[in-house]
Amino acid sequence: MLSVAACQSRNPSVSQQTLSDKKMSDKEQIETLYREMYEAMVRKDTATLNRVHADNFVLTHMTGMHQSKQEYIRAIANGTLNYYSAEHEQMDIKVDGNHATLTGRSRVNAAVFGGGRHTWRLQLYFNLVKEDGKWRFMAARASTY
Repeated sequence: MLSVAACQSRNPSVSQQTLSDKKMSDKEQIETLYREMYEAMVRKDTATLNRVHADNFVLTHMTGMHQSKQEYIRAIANGTLNYYSAEHEQMDIKVDGNHATLTGRSRVNAAVFGGGRHTWRLQLYFNLVKEDGKWRFMAARASTY
């Protein structure tokens, strides 16, 4: 059995990350999840998008259109929704047991639904749930700010 110190000396970045994950507060975990989601949107990383969104996730676009998790991820993968970058300005997180809300404000450079590429001041309001120790997005509503 290896001690923590032995693990750190062999691969410090991996073991330090694992140790810091255990110490992260719920708010820090949710903030990390939000950033990870945007990074996955830019990279069109469907595996990460599948992991961070609950199976019954629904996105309500600012137009009022609803997309299921599957429709949303498919639209990112096929280029209907193209995300190029995101600069996060504000995250307001409220945690109540295994439920949380996140209002995130980010400047998002994107081209969506065949429109031109623009930088949007995008606000997303999320409902999250913690299952098996992991936070996941349950629903999101988009608007501008």
